[in-house]
Amino acid sequence: MINGTPRVAIQGIRASFHEEAAFRYFGEDIQTIECNSFKQTFEALKNGEADYVVMAIENSIAGSLLPNYSLLLNYNFPVVGEVYLPIQLHLMALPGVAFEDVKTAMSHPIAIRQCVDFFDDYPQIKVIESNDTAACAKRIRDEQLTDTVAIANTLAAKLYGLQILERRIESNKKNFTRFLILTTHDNAAKVEANKASLCFQVSNEVGSLAKVLNILAENNINMSKIQSMPVLGKRNEYNFYLDVEWDEQAKYDTALRQILKYTHNFNILGEYKRYEEGI
Repeated sequence: MINGTPRVAIQGIRASFHEEAAFRYFGEDIQTIECNSFKQTFEALKNGEADYVVMAIENSIAGSLLPNYSLLLNYNFPVVGEVYLPIQLHLMALPGVAFEDVKTAMSHPIAIRQCVDFFDDYPQIKVIESNDTAACAKRIRDEQLTDTVAIANTLAAKLYGLQILERRIESNKKNFTRFLILTTHDNAAKVEANKASLCFQVSNEVGSLAKVLNILAENNINMSKIQSMPVLGKRNEYNFYLDVEWDEQAKYDTALRQILKYTHNFNILGEYKRYEEGI
């Protein structure tokens, strides 16, 4: 860290939802490291150019970001926290542009998918996919595009000097994205954890996964998420990613010892405090 200010790598540019999530977790006194891809954020952490990575892992509408699960396993950086961000999407343009002048809308494909109902009502607007919500807002400002709008957050409108033409155009108003916070093993502080992200494989036999899930239930461990991903190059073999939560540390420890008997390639991706609003 530079003078105690955390350097946080995000996919995208300033005022993206990733930066907004970073602000929510760390506060606004951070140095944002802009990266073109999720892999670049991990490389920045690996090369000492960042202290933390903030990475989206799932959205309540679009679902899981499957390639990011592979990054978790391949780089083996510990998950040290999480944050849930309400996704509020606005239509923004240069000051003075009227909605009737708009011919094109730009945004990230996931953001576009979250606004399909709005654009069904305006078929005359051509929708173009881009790599980042905030980058679309910045492009409108930089190129002074008078017939184009961006779909982005309030932070982007403020930073790039755009006016909001339509607020809250997302189809589902209870739309959240979950972000993970990662760092290096040396930088990971010990906390009184009550949530963990796990990864393992089980044999391709009847009841193999059920044995693991039964152990969790017997120890009063809540499984809040399960995701499977094929093991590259191996037929009928899968990595299972689980998020589990507990109230008693001893029961979690017992469950892990029992689970090890029925799994292989078992990894604890991180143990951390589950996110609670206002904390």
